[in-house]
Amino acid sequence: MDAASTMMNLPLNIESILQRAEGASKSIEVVSRRSDKTIERTTWGEVAVRARKLARALIQLGVKPGDRVATLSWNHSSHLEAYLGVPLSGAVLHTLNLRLHPDDIAYIANDAGDSVIIVDEVLLPLFEKFRAKVPFQHIIVVPCGTAAHDPHLADKGFLVYDTFLNKAPASVPMPALPEESALGMCYSSGTTGRPKGVVYSHRSSLLHSLVIALPDSLSLSRRDTVLIVVPMFHVNAWGIPYACAMVGARTILPGPHLDAESLLNLMADEQATMAAGVPTLWMGIRDAMDANPGKWKLRTGLRMIVGGSSAPEQLIRDFDRQGMTILHAWGMTETSPVGLISRLPPEMDSFPEDEKYKYRAKQGVPPPLVELQIRNEQGDVPHDGKTPGEVLVRGPFIAGRYHNRNDPDRWTQDGYFRTGDIAHIDAHGFVQLTDRVSDMIKSGGEWISSVELENALMAHPDIKEAAVAAAPHPKWGERPIAAVVMKPGKTATHEELREFISPKFAKYQLPDATVFIEIIPKTSAGKFLKSALREQFKDWKWA
Repeated sequence: MDAASTMMNLPLNIESILQRAEGASKSIEVVSRRSDKTIERTTWGEVAVRARKLARALIQLGVKPGDRVATLSWNHSSHLEAYLGVPLSGAVLHTLNLRLHPDDIAYIANDAGDSVIIVDEVLLPLFEKFRAKVPFQHIIVVPCGTAAHDPHLADKGFLVYDTFLNKAPASVPMPALPEESALGMCYSSGTTGRPKGVVYSHRSSLLHSLVIALPDSLSLSRRDTVLIVVPMFHVNAWGIPYACAMVGARTILPGPHLDAESLLNLMADEQATMAAGVPTLWMGIRDAMDANPGKWKLRTGLRMIVGGSSAPEQLIRDFDRQGMTILHAWGMTETSPVGLISRLPPEMDSFPEDEKYKYRAKQGVPPPLVELQIRNEQGDVPHDGKTPGEVLVRGPFIAGRYHNRNDPDRWTQDGYFRTGDIAHIDAHGFVQLTDRVSDMIKSGGEWISSVELENALMAHPDIKEAAVAAAPHPKWGERPIAAVVMKPGKTATHEELREFISPKFAKYQLPDATVFIEIIPKTSAGKFLKSALREQFKDWKWA
């Protein structure tokens, strides 16, 4: 008997997302706040038209399939057009992280082999700091609002974005787009050495978009208004722009104005139903709302996707009090990035509220198509909610190797990617990350989780942020030190904070010192930069 399928074999590529955007979703709005704070309104249909123009213009410029086209841009509609138009041309979209040091940006651009760059006009001063170090063949500049526009861009040798788009005729032939061909690439944030490149395929990006739009994932639809706060220059904004384009969600892009008041104004004015960003951002928004009760009329039930680092349970409780819901998620550049989502299953509906909060503060369960194991030296750990091991993942949108690198140790013999995150898993399949391998503190032969200490400290009502890192100790090897940022006008002592968290920890796990600082160092992705704290504490003088 013939075992072959009778199904059509159409490639999973960016074309299907564009067709949806210019068809069923063509009248749905895309709103951008530009650098000069002006609001620009367009539609998914117009974004798709301009994305096709960009693709043809790049081809006419000489860009070939597989060529790297970089962007150095904030979140706005022109960047969205590049998300769609660059891969449509057969080229590879490479979003450069503008928060990195110029030397790191140059390293990444050279490692990727970028030949063309699309750069916001307001970011030209940053671009000039590394321009001479990267052999870009063409530079396309996007004017960002009337106040920023320089009428002499073309005279300086730049291609002006809108003029460039309109030069290519509609007759420019478009390439075939095999689903396994490269669509885009991103680099890890480089917290453990040089950033590493991950190249996403058309197929992997479409599957990731479908998966994160599912009801038990981010639950995206055309009825949503999504504020994409997470930068489009970091892990493709968690893949949310592609998912919004696929389902036709109304999309709000905030530009460079990411302070709490600006974001709250945008969420209120546009009545966002969902927003996505890192915990430190939401902490600032919580503090602004607490300081100005009733100032912003937000959509009831606004859900906030939180990733990048662990969201403390207290933050989840604080937003519930405001009528807003935090949805915890986890992922990495190598996982496209969504690898875990913390939605409670129906059997937990009857759980006590305190127990529900504990589960909501976990990173959650893998979405469909992601296979996960937690493994230590003894093998796969039991689902007991306490035995630690390293998180391993595999699936059709998980990286199978790095660009330009040979790192076989990052993958297991049975094909799992070794994330470097330590976690345990419970009987319901919920994963709780406890630390990075590099951030675990080993004291007297026992492991201490810095993340669990941080979350406990941030439950204190007077603490704004807290990070914990190891300091060398002559007797115990390492001991934890807490770095704490207090809320304005609030004070505390080391002894008071130890007493506050002591019910949750064994005595040996408690920090031996606390430093009170103005700001905790962070990575370009908004995560606590533990390496900087370890450097600060390396010569700690113990009493």
